[in-house]
Amino acid sequence: MKLSKIFLGIAILALVLFLILIIKTYTYPFKKIVESQEKIKTSGNISIMDESLQRLAGGIRIPTISTTEYEETNFKPFDEFKQYLRDSYPRVYNSLETTTINNYGLVFHWKGKNSTKKPILFLSHYDVVPVTGYNLDTIKNSPVIFQPKDQPIAPIQENKNSWDYSPFSGAVVNGRIYGRGTLDMKGMLFSILEAADQLLKEGFEPEQDLWFAFGHDEEVSGKQGAVNIAQFFKSKNIEFEAVYDEGGFIIAPHSILESIGKPMALVGVGEKGFLTLNIEVEGIGGHSSMPPEKSSLVYAAEIIELLNSTQMDAEIIEPINNFLKNVGGEMGFTSRMAIANQWLLQPVLIKSLSKTPASNALVRTTTAITMAKGSDAPNVLSTTAEITVNFRILPGNTVKQVMDHVENLCKGYKVHIKTISSREPSKISSSQTDGFKKIESAVNKIYPGAIISPYITIGGTDAYKYQIVSNNIYRFMPIMVNQFEQRTIHNENEHISIDNYSKMIAYFKELMQ
Repeated sequence: MKLSKIFLGIAILALVLFLILIIKTYTYPFKKIVESQEKIKTSGNISIMDESLQRLAGGIRIPTISTTEYEETNFKPFDEFKQYLRDSYPRVYNSLETTTINNYGLVFHWKGKNSTKKPILFLSHYDVVPVTGYNLDTIKNSPVIFQPKDQPIAPIQENKNSWDYSPFSGAVVNGRIYGRGTLDMKGMLFSILEAADQLLKEGFEPEQDLWFAFGHDEEVSGKQGAVNIAQFFKSKNIEFEAVYDEGGFIIAPHSILESIGKPMALVGVGEKGFLTLNIEVEGIGGHSSMPPEKSSLVYAAEIIELLNSTQMDAEIIEPINNFLKNVGGEMGFTSRMAIANQWLLQPVLIKSLSKTPASNALVRTTTAITMAKGSDAPNVLSTTAEITVNFRILPGNTVKQVMDHVENLCKGYKVHIKTISSREPSKISSSQTDGFKKIESAVNKIYPGAIISPYITIGGTDAYKYQIVSNNIYRFMPIMVNQFEQRTIHNENEHISIDNYSKMIAYFKELMQ
């Protein structure tokens, strides 16, 4: 009798717990998607002029490649690009105040009607990464390919590992613009200038001051560009209401999360930090014919396995919690229940998010073993082996915490740990500000029904340097991309669709207004 009462009590508790989970799931404040009534009319592509496409294509043809060793940069293309912008946008250059910082950092000031309101800053950069195996001398012989803008988008071979058109051709064909920098970041730079040019032509005068700042070395940390431009603003005691830079995208339906059937506009309200370490591991060297039980390379392999299998703890920080709240309403019941009942099911939720690289990167400091080296000969055992490991640090973690984590894993081994580069995670900007709401409004008009949510930018951006002049920094490029298109950044066949480019111009025009 006593045993049956215990079982009955357990059953009642289980039922109560189940009811609590169900009630919390159905009452959880998942974001409801409300489409804007002020849609920008679109019939296929938003209207775009051939001249706008040609201006971007011409900018892509100038190979502004930044290099790790700044002094080794070929600055001739950068000089050419500066002049190209001036020639392409005379109305912008004649109407806005322009300043050059450190020879190549470009700053534009558009005075507004109300000087008492804090200004807005739009960022981009015009340097690009190199193209492997491509001879720049052939750029002079690259043909200019320009199809009419109403050319339908042709299918693309997603697994192709080569360029359909020369990487600095700026070819406009099959409904796309091809070339290095179309996505990262000349497309956004030209969109900002196109939007400003159109508004100036219409006689628009902004309410508050608008600034544009275009760096020239973002791909190699922005130390000569964005750092100096931010200091320029700081020296003038300019504090921005909002700063807009690259970061998130509009993710196509079913592209990352299979259950999400709507576009997701992911606005980076912060970005991860990083720490790159070189770990030198000592062992016994000698001839390969008489190997010890474990050589330095074997010890290094053990450390690699420890680093890979024992990673930093996962956690759901506030921006990601907001992200889950915003997208959860479109997910299945089981996922919604885990999100709504994190007080009990957070370990299950974290385990689920940890299964895919994209979502795993949002909930933990990631560990990537990028390089390993033993001896220089096949029959030699080196006395030391080297490992290079790169961490992307989740806001809330610190460089010191990651370093302590590595040192703890390396206990018992003879190692020398050297920091190659490091940076703390950025501050987190609020998604409750007017600056964020302006993004929501503009996206809603151009991509009706899109889920708009804060999230954490995985990669580094120039925006980080501008924390000294604003607390509200938002990282977002308003184009819709699938996973394949994202992979073309820094890769073969980088391109932007004409539809995306035209909508990006419309977005910045809307935001500036």
